[in-house]
Amino acid sequence: MTSEPIDATGTNPTTTAGHVRGTARLSQRHGAEFTRIWGMGDHRPERVVTNDEICQYIDSSDEWIRERSGIVTRHQAGPDESVVDMAASAGRAAIGHAGIDPARIGAVIVATLSHPYQTPAAATLVAEAVGARGAAAFDLSAACSGYCYGISLADDMIRSGNSDFVLVIGVEKMSDFRDWTDRGTAFVFGDGAGAAVVGPSESPGIGPSVWGADGSGYDLIKQSPDWVTFRRVLDDPNSTPQDRRWPWIDMVGPSVFRWAAFKMAPIALRAVQAAGLSVADLDVFVPHQANTRIIDAIVKQLKLPEHVVVAREDIADMANTSAASVPLATTRLLREGRAKTGDVSLQFGFGAGLTWAAQVVVLP
Repeated sequence: MTSEPIDATGTNPTTTAGHVRGTARLSQRHGAEFTRIWGMGDHRPERVVTNDEICQYIDSSDEWIRERSGIVTRHQAGPDESVVDMAASAGRAAIGHAGIDPARIGAVIVATLSHPYQTPAAATLVAEAVGARGAAAFDLSAACSGYCYGISLADDMIRSGNSDFVLVIGVEKMSDFRDWTDRGTAFVFGDGAGAAVVGPSESPGIGPSVWGADGSGYDLIKQSPDWVTFRRVLDDPNSTPQDRRWPWIDMVGPSVFRWAAFKMAPIALRAVQAAGLSVADLDVFVPHQANTRIIDAIVKQLKLPEHVVVAREDIADMANTSAASVPLATTRLLREGRAKTGDVSLQFGFGAGLTWAAQVVVLP
């Protein structure tokens, strides 16, 4: 014979005031069956920095930089132009393009690696600035894959019923984390922001995401040094001015190039197949604007038909804007008329982590 358990109060814990523990049924939300991108917007800082200006600080040339990367210029935010400022500007443009009341936005996701505060998140200020007061707001750190990660999360959040609309922003002020004397990275990065409003749809507008990470490549692209080490160096009376350099984004260029150029195409193809399509069904391809040679290698491996519009222009005049890269390039194609509403676009981010994310979307 087994006696029923009695707690310290002398009460049977399975039945209290008529309630049988473990029998309450939770309810769950159910959202839209499908999602799509409703609107997009961007912010491009006014100042343009040429390769010749960069070469004042490194042993290189405009010709070498163009040949190796395809970069001709990059935009640089002003001293008082913050990550939040650029993100809010792009976000307002996307909301305007979507034609919705910002109060309908239930979440704001800001993908960035260059917000200069450990906490609070930039997204909280961005939500306030765009009029999405009370929305959930958080930053996402997946480097150059960040925007595509954010689109995947927005899709899930809307279909689960947790939000009606989600504002996804990729934004970087990479000039704050650039070592002007580092020959390998001084010319690589630029500043800017791109945004998308994701909302419900009557038909599929965002395909399944193919995303992941390979931590074995963690050291190939990273902040150098980390904040704790930097603080110790500052406190060390024997440290040199060279030791005390402000942390910058460091990169093992040749290794990153080989990884991106030869291992990313199969992932992009998987995203097309996950959407139930073939590359012949694509109208547009927007890869991360990292390097023209990487883009060309991926296009060749995917065997894209000639009718597919490939985004290449932003790498030339915006350089690598990390999390902002894909939405900036997409918004440009739409504004210039090279892509149009209803086009089927494969978008693909890859970068530090190492991380990657790709999905097929219908353009707004």
